Amino acid sequence: MSISTSRRGIVKLAAAALTGMAAVGVAGAAPAAGAPAGERRGISRIRIRTAAGTFDAVAAGPAYGRPVLLLHGFPEFGIEWEHQLRGLAAAGYRAVAPDQRGYSPGVRPVGDDKYRLDHPVADVRAMADALGWRRFDLVGHDWGAAVGWIVAARYAHRVRSFTAVSVPHLGAFAEALREDPVQQEASKYMDTFRQPSPIPENKILASGPPVLPGVSAQKCAEYFRRLCEPGALTAALNWYRANDFQGYSQPVRVPTLFVASMRDPFVAPSGVQATRRWVTGPYRLVNLDGVGHNIPEQAAGTMTTLLLTHLTGGGSSR
Repeated sequence: MSISTSRRGIVKLAAAALTGMAAVGVAGAAPAAGAPAGERRGISRIRIRTAAGTFDAVAAGPAYGRPVLLLHGFPEFGIEWEHQLRGLAAAGYRAVAPDQRGYSPGVRPVGDDKYRLDHPVADVRAMADALGWRRFDLVGHDWGAAVGWIVAARYAHRVRSFTAVSVPHLGAFAEALREDPVQQEASKYMDTFRQPSPIPENKILASGPPVLPGVSAQKCAEYFRRLCEPGALTAALNWYRANDFQGYSQPVRVPTLFVASMRDPFVAPSGVQATRRWVTGPYRLVNLDGVGHNIPEQAAGTMTTLLLTHLTGGGSSR
């Protein structure tokens, strides 16, 4: 839910003043958009058609491998997960990372209310149905984690396991927002993002491509290029405008891995530690040091290893 892993890093994307079952489309032969073929070899583009519209996605791995759905955050797109997609594919999984609601041009409804979390939660179920996945493993970072916590709690019969990255269970996060001054301070950037359109949009677009630790300039430029598409940035910011994280206290009972950072400027330790209270199934917290908020890219190898270990059933504990 952040712009960068450091407060100074917010400057480049949020401006210096801001100190933050339809059929699935056939996979294309071209590499994921915005990168040379050599960089993203083995990752293909697909389209997922649902009643809400058609989602763009990147995918890797054998068509009949054990399915894994990976949800990105802001300001990323599905290509945030490229390292994990390759790692999962090499291990025999079928991994799909969609561009979520508002990020996919085919699912970009107008209006803040269309971005309340219940909508992207329903999108996940619809995408799984469209892909023909009765059960699947779910992974989410940032806003993708927020969606994932709700999906894992609400559709436990569909979710084999859940991996959350950076963002706590929303019950814990909402509690921290109410009671922890550290989290309140860390979340002030959201107030800027919730300003009426086009105030934050103009500032962000004027600042140029973001600088995200561990992410190439080329990839940051690709994120920015896509957010410059008509309506894209407003849709992405509508996630902030539409949600206050209240009302999602249902516990998660599926096996859960939570990968957090000890240096995340946007998530206070209180919510990270409290998340245990909202997970009733097997649970493991890994709190990385020396990494910021965008763990899937900044600590790509570590994240992939942790994910693969979790999917094979290793390392869970209370």
